[in-house]
Amino acid sequence: MTAAYSPNASARAARDDSPWIRSWNEGPASRLTLICLPHAGGSAGFYRTWAALMPPEVELVGIQYPGREDRFDDPESAGMGELVTAVADAVLPLLDRPYALFGHSMGSAVAWELAHELDRREAPGPRRLFASGRAAPGKAVTGQLHRQDDDVLCAELSRLGGTSREVLDDPGLRSLILTAVRHDYRIIETHRPEERPPLSCPIHVLTGGADPELGEERSRDRAGGWADLTTARTEVRVFPGDHFYLTPRRREVVATVLRRMDPSLTTDGRRTWPSTP
Repeated sequence: MTAAYSPNASARAARDDSPWIRSWNEGPASRLTLICLPHAGGSAGFYRTWAALMPPEVELVGIQYPGREDRFDDPESAGMGELVTAVADAVLPLLDRPYALFGHSMGSAVAWELAHELDRREAPGPRRLFASGRAAPGKAVTGQLHRQDDDVLCAELSRLGGTSREVLDDPGLRSLILTAVRHDYRIIETHRPEERPPLSCPIHVLTGGADPELGEERSRDRAGGWADLTTARTEVRVFPGDHFYLTPRRREVVATVLRRMDPSLTTDGRRTWPSTP
C-alpha cells in the first residue's frame, strides 16, 4: 500500500531516518528543495559537491538507491514501478515547500515517473523538471546490457566516461560498481513507460554536446522527445562535454538550475558562495 500525501508528515524524521534521503545543507533559510536522482550505478553522493554551491534558500536532497554504498545489503528494486513507489514514499514529507526534480541519465526517467506518481497521490507537483543526459521515456534507445558479461559492461562505462580506469581495474571496486550498474541497467532497459497525460511543469533538458546518449544534434530534435511530455515550455541547454559533462561543468550546471528555479537565486556579485572542495 502506497503512502498518500500528508502535509503533516514529519519532514525532519524523513531527512534523518530514511535510507533513501541524503540532505546536506537544510537550514532555517531553506524555502526551495532540489531533489536529485542519480544515473545508473550512481549514488546520492554524486550530487554532494553541489551543496557547496547552493545558496541558503535551497535545500539539496540526493536520493540513494538500494544496492550501493551504505545500502549495499538492502534488497534491489524489482523494477521501475517499485523503485518509484519507494522514492515517492520517501520524498512525500519533503514537499511542504516548492521543489524541483533533477535526474541525470537513468535518473531523468525516474524523475519523470516520480512526478507522475506524486500527481497520482495528489501531492504538490514539481516547479521544474530537469532532464539530463537522456532522451525522453519512450524515445531513449535501450538494449540488453544488463544481460552481458562484466567486460561488456566495463566497455560501456568507459564509452560514457565518468568512471575512472583505476576503479575498473581494481577487482574489488569493479565488482561493487558493476553490481549496482547491472541492477540499474536492468531497471532502465526493462522500463516500458505508460501513456499518460503530459506534465504541467516546464522541462529543462541539459546535455553534453559530445554525449553519445543525447548529444547536440539529438537534443535539437524536439529536445529528445521531452517537449511532448509537458504542456509547459521545454528548454534545451547544451554544455561542452560528454555524458558526464556535469562534473567538469558543475558550477555552470548548478547556476543554470538555480536560475530556472528562481531568478533571484542567480549570482549577482553581492553573494559569495563557498568554493567546491
